[in-house]
Amino acid sequence: MENIIASQDVRVERKHFTIVYCENERGKFLRITEESHGRRNHVIVPSTGLEDFATALETVMDVVEQDL
Repeated sequence: MENIIASQDVRVERKHFTIVYCENERGKFLRITEESHGRRNHVIVPSTGLEDFATALETVMDVVEQDL
């Protein structure tokens, strides 16, 4: 059983991403789901790693912004 704390949907071209922050009996986590052509892929990041994950994403996004 999961308790959803926050959720956001994003559409990019033919892909649909759902970003959900939730908790279950094992703790809190972030789940990113990609839906494309009837398939689903998930990435799950435990809450203990969210700060490192966000820092890595910001680092990559800085490069992306310079490349645009």
